[in-house]
Amino acid sequence: MIKIGEYNTLEILRETDPGLFLADDEGNEVLLPNRYVPETFKIWDKIEVFVYLDNEERLVAVTDRPYIKKGDFALLRCNQVNKHGAFLDWGMVKELFCPFKEQAFKMKPGGWYLVYCYIDEKTDRLVASSKTNQFLDNSVLTVEKFDEVDIIVSHPSEIGMNVIVNKKHLGLIFKDEIFKDISIGDRLKGYVKKIRHDNKIDIVLGQIGYRNIEPNAELIMRELEDNSGYLNLTDKSDPDAIKEQLQMSKKSFKKAIGSLYKQKLIELKEDGIYLK
Repeated sequence: MIKIGEYNTLEILRETDPGLFLADDEGNEVLLPNRYVPETFKIWDKIEVFVYLDNEERLVAVTDRPYIKKGDFALLRCNQVNKHGAFLDWGMVKELFCPFKEQAFKMKPGGWYLVYCYIDEKTDRLVASSKTNQFLDNSVLTVEKFDEVDIIVSHPSEIGMNVIVNKKHLGLIFKDEIFKDISIGDRLKGYVKKIRHDNKIDIVLGQIGYRNIEPNAELIMRELEDNSGYLNLTDKSDPDAIKEQLQMSKKSFKKAIGSLYKQKLIELKEDGIYLK
């Protein structure tokens, strides 16, 4: 079956004036227009293509790689808006349509929006929605405490930043756990800090507990090496100074330098940390 909005590996069936006709294992065909035909090919060769509906609502295959595919999230730029909705740049000749009813906030040309891509059941067209939460489900979780997860920064709240977890669940990074600049659409690694009784997921950007010591200790060692073996920070330093210089909390900083001190890799003095 040829899948719309996805990459398909298809067989070159025949060459025609408009391009190559490709087929899947079931004999379903789709046209690869001339502009996408490779310089060299042979009949029965396999080729990977992306399939969607063109401007005339015909099934078409292309070798372009879009910024987003069906079932995925991405930050896209709005190119234009008309009476029906917004049209987004997703790296294809035909722009990706986002109807007004699927806009969390009214889109404007030139703006960037985090969207989810899906197939409209009535038209079989790929469309976008910036109401991303409706495509996430926390009723049955596939993550556990301490798991490393892939996150996409979604939207801010009064208490922190909402994130998409493994493209499946909604999570939250609390304000006091954010130690570096993050923006909507950023793709990062995170860790599950806590799963609440209502299946809400707390996420942190650094590893947790004893797992947090080693990476942060390594970061401090690199900083020491880059600064001639000295850092003007101590366990009495202001948390904001630690956050600005090392992008970690004071608690994590104290654990890290305690580990390095026990390993006799550093000296702790009143004016700062020295590399042994």
